[in-house]
Amino acid sequence: MAKTAPCKGLDPLGYLEREGSLALVPHGFRPVVAAARDRLLDVFGARLHSAYLYGSIPRGTARVGRSDLDLLVALREEPTEADRAAARALGDALDKEFEQIDGVGTLLFGRGRLLSEPERYDLGWFVACLCTPLLGEDLAEYLPRYRPDSLLARETNGDLALLLPRWRERIAGADDSEEARRPLVRFMSRHLVRTGFTLVMPRWNGWTSDLREMAEVFGAYYPQRAVQMRTAAEYGYEPVGDPVALRSYVDDLGPWLAEEYARVHGVKARRPD
Repeated sequence: MAKTAPCKGLDPLGYLEREGSLALVPHGFRPVVAAARDRLLDVFGARLHSAYLYGSIPRGTARVGRSDLDLLVALREEPTEADRAAARALGDALDKEFEQIDGVGTLLFGRGRLLSEPERYDLGWFVACLCTPLLGEDLAEYLPRYRPDSLLARETNGDLALLLPRWRERIAGADDSEEARRPLVRFMSRHLVRTGFTLVMPRWNGWTSDLREMAEVFGAYYPQRAVQMRTAAEYGYEPVGDPVALRSYVDDLGPWLAEEYARVHGVKARRPD
């Protein structure tokens, strides 16, 4: 039986601490963050409620030329297709201008959805615990404190079975090249490692965003799958466009993980959309 590790990422009362800070942004990425902040205001103006950083840049672990800029934007109303196109254009412009980053990913939502009851333990938790405020009023003020329990595990990653058919379609539709497959390996590797970690998170009773640590924590409880998860963690950081890896994700590791997740935590509640 795996030993219980000391609580990590929790405050003295056992709640998840918010990770990341603007103070932790590495010096080389600060011009990128400043430009993103200013241009978000230019693009969305008064419709912008708030904006956040997440990922390696606000955690202080970003690598120059290798890490992407991750943004979450909350609008006062639900975003339109024009809003999404504007966010993509902004991301493309930043990516071309700043060689420090390798791509920009922007999540775009309405304030109402982020604070809605169905999203309380998914997007709401994400904002409150994994996002660093960049602009506007912090929505975390309207959200509860969170513990690393089975409810949080179910509502964050309890939908893997629904995602796998879409992943198979993306793999089938990708060009037969290393370059085309590499982003898929990176994305799916990261998703599977995070899902594996949240499967065991309530037993470990803590939080980490480090993929390698996530894989090690998972492997302590599921040693028969430990090597697969460690490999996925490495591909999450250094992806290769390996078709064998992709097939193993959707034909072996993914289906097993989805079934075990449903057995342990249940299935994520369906969303209105």
